[in-house]
Amino acid sequence: MKFLIPTLGFAAAVAAHGYVDNATIANKVYTFYQPYQDPYTSPAPQRISRPVQGNGPVQDVAIADLQCGGYSEGGIVGSSPAPLHAEVAAGSEVSLRWTLWPDSHVGPTLTYMARCPDAGCQNYMPNSSAVWFKVKEEGREGTSNTWGDSKLMKAGGAATYTIPKCLKPGYYLVRHEIIALHAAYAYPGAQFYPGCHQLKVTGTGSTTPAGLVAFPGAYKGSDAGITYDAYKAQAYTVPGPKVFTC
Repeated sequence: MKFLIPTLGFAAAVAAHGYVDNATIANKVYTFYQPYQDPYTSPAPQRISRPVQGNGPVQDVAIADLQCGGYSEGGIVGSSPAPLHAEVAAGSEVSLRWTLWPDSHVGPTLTYMARCPDAGCQNYMPNSSAVWFKVKEEGREGTSNTWGDSKLMKAGGAATYTIPKCLKPGYYLVRHEIIALHAAYAYPGAQFYPGCHQLKVTGTGSTTPAGLVAFPGAYKGSDAGITYDAYKAQAYTVPGPKVFTC
């Protein structure tokens, strides 16, 4: 029994996490980075999504992994660029399908965008620069048990965001995350599951959003949306800046 219990605990922990598996962008399905397949495939698959190191969380809001993933404790600090972009028109909706999400891991879903250099995102790392603006957030519905990630707890469920119609055409990096709050009553406790993908946005817009934030930097451990008791029937404030609107 001394050995059986830790083994079962490890299995449960692995099963209780996730990442974005694929997306529909401009009516085309893109398979995202597969952390348990891609590193062992030769030649490496060409993706629009940046590498994530597994299905586990980031819990420190002050490290590079918070931006697009990584495993700093294991020597992999932050993520790295992907080689490809998905082309899509401003104003389009994007659907992101996660691996099946555990119903215990309640929390919000958030999506940010950052403009890449004119040459593209394939060599671009934002590092600690304030370049991100929020385009979508879904928190808690009142004091109910319905959360932004609730739809992902059913097979076929998807998170969506809409590319602002007024955005200036160009290359953009999209950061999408779930913040799981089942152990967030004290910090560190909230679990962040971020991932990034790359777009080439077309259209006739001319807006370059202001009021940008950095990752890490946009969140503090003491934020009301990060240190929070999800088991109480109380209002929830999604962390980060306000959602950008045209």
